[in-house]
Amino acid sequence: MKDDVWQRDEVQSPCIKLCTIHPAERICVGCFRTIDEISQWSRLSPAERSTIMAELPARAPRLAKRRGGRMGRMG
Repeated sequence: MKDDVWQRDEVQSPCIKLCTIHPAERICVGCFRTIDEISQWSRLSPAERSTIMAELPARAPRLAKRRGGRMGRMG
């Protein structure tokens, strides 16, 4: 017997438990949300969550750019 009582039609958090805020981009390196989005997530509507979820993949490249560092100097 399937128990549907605890099933919720809700947009799940994109959190992957790699919670570190990138110092320059100000987004989480794990889920790409801003601090405000993370802190407000439980109070957002499903539509607001869906909008944020749709924007997250486009944020990933912001963290992939290397700005020098040791590897930049070795070229």
